[in-house]
Amino acid sequence: MLYLSDQDIRAVGLEWPTLVESVESAVRIIDSGDYAQPVKPYLRYKKPHNRIIAMPAYVGGDVQAAGIKWISSFPDNIEAGLPRAHSIIVLNDPITGQPSAVLNSPLPSIVRTASISGLMIHHLLQARLLERIHLGIIGWGPIGQYHLQMAAALYGDQIERIRIFDIKRADLSGIPLLYRERVEVAETWADVYRHSNICITCTVSDHRYIDIPPAKGSLLLNVSLRDYKPEALASVKAIIVDDWDEVCRENTDVERLHLEQGLTRAGTQRITDVVSRRSLTEFAADEPIFFCPMGMAVFDIATAVYYVKKAREKGIGTELE
Repeated sequence: MLYLSDQDIRAVGLEWPTLVESVESAVRIIDSGDYAQPVKPYLRYKKPHNRIIAMPAYVGGDVQAAGIKWISSFPDNIEAGLPRAHSIIVLNDPITGQPSAVLNSPLPSIVRTASISGLMIHHLLQARLLERIHLGIIGWGPIGQYHLQMAAALYGDQIERIRIFDIKRADLSGIPLLYRERVEVAETWADVYRHSNICITCTVSDHRYIDIPPAKGSLLLNVSLRDYKPEALASVKAIIVDDWDEVCRENTDVERLHLEQGLTRAGTQRITDVVSRRSLTEFAADEPIFFCPMGMAVFDIATAVYYVKKAREKGIGTELE
């Protein structure tokens, strides 16, 4: 069994094109039906805002792995100088069930999330003529920072401006000098939201705050799930989810739209429609697109398999009995 620590996984490195290809392949496997993924349970105790989530899945196709991600989110950790999230992934041989790898790092989960966003941007650019990207990121924690890494690596030539907002003021020291002059630290979330044609919310906000309709033709990547007041999205027709049963619960923006605006499963599309049937072309060019991904274990398993394969190729990690 291969054990990969956080240091090991960082040593493997980031190949964003390959990572996005791996999650696109996983989307196509979902569309084929060659997977198993129960709705993930949330473990809560003592403080309701803390949670630990179990995310098991089997992925067929060219992935051929089963496994589980066990991820905790304790928001108060930030005030104590600790990471908000901790994550471990266990992979099993799909035939024997024998554990084959353990990944002890939050990085695969963060990278998986950014890769799915990168996939949505790719299909947006295929469906629409978007010559210049004005990228907005609301929330400058690790997920926001890795989203910028992903966007710069994949779409850097098209990025004209990057606007960032964080309630604690964004530290730009980690941004490559190549992009530093394109970056603006905004004074409010609205400055980012109004002036971005691709807007990514990566916050840990405990309340919804976005209360104005999106810009025409914009792509809203609702990574943090609980940022939009329902009235802000009342007129949006293009609502994309990764999985309706997963995302229409736990007080997400999609669940609020369901309860307060009457949104139904039939009123949404899945990411499988976007990837396998190019469904973004069905919407007018000025229609905002709202993507709300709850996070699917299939993508975590596919990303973990990518890291294990690369680690073995590079001789990284520790073999355990």
